[in-house]
Amino acid sequence: MEKKFRVFVYPDGDPNTYYQTPRKLTGKYASEGYFFQNIRESSFRTDDPDRAHLFFIPISCHKMRGKGTSYENMTIIVHNYVQSLIDKYPYWNRTLGADHFFVTCHDVGVRATEGYPLLVKNTIRVVCSPSYDVGFIPHKDVALPQVLQPFALPAGGNDIENRTTLGFWAGHRNSKIRVILARVWENDTELDIKNDRINRATGDLVYQKKFYKTKFCICPGGSQVNSALILSDYYDLPFNDVLDWRKFSVIIKEHDVYQLKSILKDISDAEFISLHNNLVKVQKHFQWNSPPIRFDAFHMVMYELWLRHHVIKY
Repeated sequence: MEKKFRVFVYPDGDPNTYYQTPRKLTGKYASEGYFFQNIRESSFRTDDPDRAHLFFIPISCHKMRGKGTSYENMTIIVHNYVQSLIDKYPYWNRTLGADHFFVTCHDVGVRATEGYPLLVKNTIRVVCSPSYDVGFIPHKDVALPQVLQPFALPAGGNDIENRTTLGFWAGHRNSKIRVILARVWENDTELDIKNDRINRATGDLVYQKKFYKTKFCICPGGSQVNSALILSDYYDLPFNDVLDWRKFSVIIKEHDVYQLKSILKDISDAEFISLHNNLVKVQKHFQWNSPPIRFDAFHMVMYELWLRHHVIKY
């Protein structure tokens, strides 16, 4: 893949507005920004469209959001930009956009692009929190890992003896499963379930430090799955074409939330150690770097794109 795979980045668009450059490389939506930057730093980029396997549409809905653009105007901007590429270049019409892709991490980008059905139906969507119930197509689209960078504390590792809490979650009740999770378990003595975000005024990095004290970090689906115990239906997990998530996480259906505690307590110490050690091994695949490093999140996304380009018919 590294020797052969090439991507053409459309050069059009004013980089001072919504094109070519990311909004920022920090925060929980940093994945979008890192991809924009990494593709330009990598050997995968080609300036010769005739050598390209895929074509990147470099429009940043996250940057539009930062400039206060409304959803309605975002949809218009996206539509007009893509249409200008279709009118100017011959490449879209060869496959009706099947060899084109765009990247968006914030759900605002998903909403903005959904206003242009041709883009959603035909191109490869590289999106965070991909949900089957909002049109994500696993064999066509790619799940982008939503990673908070830079993380305020060093990566966990050989610290199993410090993990004395069974499970932890804190966040807003903005979905049915979160409401049930909080109602059923917020008063439990072995599960640390907070029915709201932890206020920063309570202390420095209180929320982040709790991840180092718990055996299972619970990720219930919210308005999007942005929050490793995965408690959600209908979501596609990043890199599951390559990584076996059941070797480093516990995946539970939403209707099993009432048995959450017993499910976790039934996991033996040996099973937990295996899950923990495997999680440490795969950490590098979810890390963004600039410039990118082999096997990091950028290369994993590129490999997912490489797999999908093989099924495109010209």
